[in-house]
Amino acid sequence: MFFYLSKLLAFLLSPTVWVIALLTYSLFTKVEGRARKLRISALILLYLCSNAFLVDECFRAWEPVTEDYDLGKQKYEGAIVLGGIGNVDLRLEKINFSYSGDRLFQMLPYYHQGRIKKLIFTGGSGSIEFPDKREGIYVKKYLQSINIPDSAMVIEDQSKNTYENAVMTKKILDSLNLHGPMLLVTSGYHMPRAMAVFKKAGYTNIYPYVTNRSSGARRFTFDHLFIPNPGSLFALEFLIHEWVGYVTYKLKGYA
Repeated sequence: MFFYLSKLLAFLLSPTVWVIALLTYSLFTKVEGRARKLRISALILLYLCSNAFLVDECFRAWEPVTEDYDLGKQKYEGAIVLGGIGNVDLRLEKINFSYSGDRLFQMLPYYHQGRIKKLIFTGGSGSIEFPDKREGIYVKKYLQSINIPDSAMVIEDQSKNTYENAVMTKKILDSLNLHGPMLLVTSGYHMPRAMAVFKKAGYTNIYPYVTNRSSGARRFTFDHLFIPNPGSLFALEFLIHEWVGYVTYKLKGYA
């Protein structure tokens, strides 16, 4: 039930849906003054939600700022890398990494430097339509192809969401008597929910490691401040979806 409610809420909060709804209403209303106001409102909403500066500020307020681990020398028992890092190609039996593949790639130098003992990947298939696209299976194949030994991997390939990532991975780590310190590795926009879920699941010796942040240095150039950017509208939709997920997890007691 919560799954479908969260999908419905994300749909209702989508700026694109509201823009289309306002424009559609303007076409059917018989009051010309109202129609004009609806069109103006739709244009204003579209402009604000595609404004790169404003969207960047939303991400900057949401994404946590973590320490620069590259400058330190601390060693960790493992790095828990969350799934959602690519698309599984069942025909070629491989994973095609997306921009979130940065979660895995940033940990490889740490492993080779001896700062991480275990690469812990957690992620199955979050798709109802394609349950066989379990990322963990193909991430393991990739790590083996670059000569990472099985002894240095812990792979969880059954989880379908962040909550299951935390619960299922903890069962495996407890069985192996691995209790940290651990890095929790995920994208900046996803880290607030991920840390809340993992702490609620009982992880105590865990530290956030943010990858592929969406917000960069604050910019005041003309195009960034004033010219609409379709990429920013897409990013905002993504962020709203994450906010809905966070609230849903809070209501369910997962975070």
